[in-house]
Amino acid sequence: MLEFLRNEEKRKILFLAVSLPALIISFFNLGDLPVDAAWIAIALCGIPIVKGAIVGLVTEFDIKADVLVSIALIASIITGEIFAAGEIAFIMAIGAALEERTVAKARAGIEKLVHLTPATARIVDNGEERVIPAEQVKPGDILRVLAGETIAVDGTITEGQTSIDQSVMTGESLPVDKSEGDEVYSGTVNQFGTFDMVAQKVGEDSSLQRMIQLVESADAGKAKIVGIADRWATWIVVVALLAAAATWFVTGEILRSVTILVVFCPCALVLATPTAIMAGIGNATKYGILVRQGDALERLAKVKRIAFDKTGTLTYGRPAVVQVQSCDPALDEAGLLELAAISELRSEHPLGKAIVAHYKQKNGSLPKQPEDFKLFAGRGVKAMYGGQEIFAGNEALFAEQNILFPDALIQAAGKVKSKGSTVIYLALDGHASGLIALSDTLRSDAAKIVGDIHQTGIRTVLLTGDAAQAALHIGQIAGIKDVQANCFPEDKLETIEDYRQRGELVCMVGDGINDAPALKTAHVGIAMGGIGSDIAIEAADIVLVGDDIKEIPHLFRLAQKMMRTININLTASMILNLVAIGLAISGILNPVLGALVHNVGSVAVIINSSLLLKWRET
Repeated sequence: MLEFLRNEEKRKILFLAVSLPALIISFFNLGDLPVDAAWIAIALCGIPIVKGAIVGLVTEFDIKADVLVSIALIASIITGEIFAAGEIAFIMAIGAALEERTVAKARAGIEKLVHLTPATARIVDNGEERVIPAEQVKPGDILRVLAGETIAVDGTITEGQTSIDQSVMTGESLPVDKSEGDEVYSGTVNQFGTFDMVAQKVGEDSSLQRMIQLVESADAGKAKIVGIADRWATWIVVVALLAAAATWFVTGEILRSVTILVVFCPCALVLATPTAIMAGIGNATKYGILVRQGDALERLAKVKRIAFDKTGTLTYGRPAVVQVQSCDPALDEAGLLELAAISELRSEHPLGKAIVAHYKQKNGSLPKQPEDFKLFAGRGVKAMYGGQEIFAGNEALFAEQNILFPDALIQAAGKVKSKGSTVIYLALDGHASGLIALSDTLRSDAAKIVGDIHQTGIRTVLLTGDAAQAALHIGQIAGIKDVQANCFPEDKLETIEDYRQRGELVCMVGDGINDAPALKTAHVGIAMGGIGSDIAIEAADIVLVGDDIKEIPHLFRLAQKMMRTININLTASMILNLVAIGLAISGILNPVLGALVHNVGSVAVIINSSLLLKWRET
């Protein structure tokens, strides 16, 4: 029983469960009790309120709703309205419990990350396995992860194949296949096979711990709208005391004054507003969005334009083969791709890896090993296969090897370059044979996302450091008309400031270190949480955990819906207070009815806020 009472949530539920029948007994005057049963509700639900008000008043001179509630409680007891005092305490306790419940639901989706941190890791040392505390893992350690285990740190698979459940980090519903060379992240779960990995980011640098740090900074108390409500509450307390004193002086009826104190409590104003913010944050969390700053959604609702970085934001942030073209009649595109993949198999260059990955995707296996391989730094590679000499590289490599470009190849290269692609040329035995074009491809749903954003009334702009041709090509496909290319970090800052001076508050979406200044300067900064740099994430107000921009339209609609909910709550609570005060002054409401009317209003706006948790526009 003592353990049960130590649990604050369970204790509050018990107190409410005991207080309700006590109030029923008091209201209907059941039994022949020596004292009013409502005293039970006053003791269990009212004393904590009075205690909290006194502590806040004495330690911080914090004049808020609890002060007025406590005065109303004491005044009701002094005037003999014991049931009214018990009712006030009971319904206030219900309102507080509802608020805590809403906040708990709002944060539950994020706080589960804290409990996903594995306590141990399986380290492989000189061929022997031993289990150590996860915090003792160092970069460079080799770890072994068995099926069903949670990965302790970030790293790269060195041996083995498996499928990883990454839903906690990215929201992906299906496991992701992983093999040698693929990255894995802390907090994700190994589904099937056993694999070895090299630890790279450990402790606070790991993905899970970084997300936890972001979570802990999400605090609705930072929101400006909450500060306004608190200031209003302070003035309302003062006005309520003056109104009650004036009514008592004019009418001589203490009950009317007590009723004014009861209905004047700004509970709905203070309780419902932060609850709406936390419910909005909780809603965003369900879609892989971490709101780092409490007032970020409030600010987002005022944004008129969203600025996108290109690489890693509108695009996937990695090169991919977009075209294979042969100019050798004896070699088709499939043959050209195979020779290119063979020559690049041992290359560590991102473009070479992209060609090999494309071949593997098309054919289901890696290309054959070259008989010889040589790297030309910054120019390309040379390989031998089947007695043929293969060169794969740029114009500088071909010029160095005195390989001539036929007109057809020059024209083909010009077309793909105009779309912002990078070209790798291929030559067999000293003769140019074709090209492979690679590009950072646009996200498959980027055009639809941009269209959805436009439907919310938000305008778009693309800010990128890429050349004009590549930027305009991506902008055209994505549906963004306003495109600014060759942007340095200071250029992005200047553009955002120009929009602000024209009355357009800007939301910036980016992922790289070069985006950090713009993310910090923009009215709202949104960073890509997975591939985004630590600096960009720290500079942002909101983080997209799964590196997926598809939920940005929902985020804008959610921010607008949250502000509408807050405004409804504020307006409804003030109207209710004013009407109830008029009825109290005229003597229509007594303390019992006043407590019921006022607290029902408080509960109603809290419930209205909680609807945001599951809201999504269809």
